[in-house]
Amino acid sequence: MLVVSYALGRGRSTAWATVPGVTLGDFTAMTISLLGAGAIIAASATLFTLLKLLGAGYLIWLGIQLWRAEPKLSDTESSETSDANRMFWNAYFVTALNPKCIAFFIAFVPQFIDPANSVLPQFAVMEATFLSLAAVNVAIWAVLAGQMRARFTKPSVLRRTNRIGASFLIGAELLTAAMRRVE
Repeated sequence: MLVVSYALGRGRSTAWATVPGVTLGDFTAMTISLLGAGAIIAASATLFTLLKLLGAGYLIWLGIQLWRAEPKLSDTESSETSDANRMFWNAYFVTALNPKCIAFFIAFVPQFIDPANSVLPQFAVMEATFLSLAAVNVAIWAVLAGQMRARFTKPSVLRRTNRIGASFLIGAELLTAAMRRVE
C-alpha cells in the first residue's frame, strides 16, 4: 500500500525509491532471522512485543502523515529528491520492523536448508533469490500505480486516495498490534 500510495501521489520516478527501500528492509529482516535473532525474537515475548509495537507505531505514524498530506501532484525536481529519500527510508523501516517478515523467514527458510552442506552459501542463494523477487514485485507495483497516476489529478480524488491508503496503513497497524506470537 505504501508503494502504491507513493506512486500515485508522487509519480513513478520517485516511487522507484521504494524498490531499494523494501529490498534493503527485507535483507535486514532476513539476515537478522538467519543470524539467529529471529529465533530469539520468536522465543522472547518481550522482544517480540517490543518489535511489534515499534513497527505498529511506525505504521500508524505513516498513516497519519498520509491522511494529513496535501493532495497535490509533485512536479519539482527538488521535491522529488527529498520525497525519494523519505520514500526509501519509510519503505525500509516498514519492511525491516515488520515482525511478520521475521516470523515468515523463521518459518520458511529452515525448510530449505540442507544441514549436510555449508549453511552460508545456502543462505546467500536464498537471500539473493528472495530479494530479487521482492524487488521485481515492488517495481511492478510502482510501475502499475505510476501509470494509473494520470487518472488521479483532481485534488479531491487524491485526498480520497491518500485517506484510503492511510486507512490501510492504520488497519495494518491494528493487525500488527493484535498479532500474537506463534508458540
